[in-house]
Amino acid sequence: MKVLILGSGVIGVTAAHYLAEAGHEVTVVDRQTGPALETSFANAGEVSPGYSSPWAGPGVPVKAIKWLLMKHGPLVIRPLVDPAMWSWVFKMLRNCTSARYAVNKARMVPIAEYARDCLRDLRTSTGITYDERSQGTLQLFRTQKQLDGIGGDIEVLRQFGVPFEVLDPAGCIAAEPALANVKGKYVGGLRLPGDETGDCQMFTERLASHAAGRGVTFRFGVDIEAIMVEGGKIAGVATSAGVLKADAYVVALGSYSPILLRKIGMSIPVYPIKGYSITVPITDAIGAPESTVMDETYKVAITRLGDRIRAGGTAEISGYDLRLHQARRDTLEHSVNDLFPKGGDLSRASFWCGLRPMTPDGPPIIGQSRYPNLYLSTGHGTLGWTMSCGSGRVLADVISGKKPEIDVSELGLGRYG
Repeated sequence: MKVLILGSGVIGVTAAHYLAEAGHEVTVVDRQTGPALETSFANAGEVSPGYSSPWAGPGVPVKAIKWLLMKHGPLVIRPLVDPAMWSWVFKMLRNCTSARYAVNKARMVPIAEYARDCLRDLRTSTGITYDERSQGTLQLFRTQKQLDGIGGDIEVLRQFGVPFEVLDPAGCIAAEPALANVKGKYVGGLRLPGDETGDCQMFTERLASHAAGRGVTFRFGVDIEAIMVEGGKIAGVATSAGVLKADAYVVALGSYSPILLRKIGMSIPVYPIKGYSITVPITDAIGAPESTVMDETYKVAITRLGDRIRAGGTAEISGYDLRLHQARRDTLEHSVNDLFPKGGDLSRASFWCGLRPMTPDGPPIIGQSRYPNLYLSTGHGTLGWTMSCGSGRVLADVISGKKPEIDVSELGLGRYG
């Protein structure tokens, strides 16, 4: 079967890999000059199934007010006259109940855990390296109130059999020795030893190269203009390079997926939530993190990627605005400098932002659309890197007519009615 994939981020490229493995003739199209040059380019670097949780949860509306008032708050809203923005916000608030949180979490953890296993298998079968480490994630709490509030998260971890450790300050230092330099700034932590880290862009580039060697065609620098519908199915995709035809089509355009789908009468509740990152060269390996430290107060993930520190965070609701705001850089630098003051040279840090494709309930949208030969893989939010291999494997199975190894029936558009 000929399959055309729209988008060459980590979601599109992993789908291409697994579809090629399944014997399909695959073409990937992207407007960029290479793979992983948008949201997959400089994310926080976490592969964190244990932290696969919806943003919408009980208490979030009250917390959001506090975050908006903080100097280095993790949430920014830049109001627009945009019905899609406010519709998404309203739907997200409707999911901020204990019952909805439990349902949505239960939909996210299985695909994330499966994805981690698929990534490990892929790493073994291909030999791809990407500054990966398998040393867990440490969620660091600066206040006793934060530490006392993890009971609900622990129950969910137990429910899904996710290994975890609740650590006192000495335990945090044992996991991340550089934290010994800032004793007194934290009271404890929650460590997930099964989580991993790695450079998402490096992984995607190398997997794309591997896939090309297996026969996948990549067409870069091609603008995707419209999906063509005839007789109740997709007949082709209009691009700047002409009309491209296939037997099956996959939309993996992240935050831009709803814009393209709107043109054929499909509405999906995916909205861009901007995140920022800095990449800092390490100057003192002993003073840098060993894996990922999640600074719970500022919601900043600080990750070791080879000879660099990557710090990512902020949820900015501002549409498709890609401007870089100094205040967001200040927050990331504050968190890194406060916890790892000896680790890297902030004066040489690079600054970046990307648009996370978020659904209002949290889980991604994976599977067949109302058009029989059109498939979706989008809405992964902050977990695109974490869920990528599982999403690609599941989608390849669905397109191939095979039953996926995990139940993904609740990840389709049908859950929105």
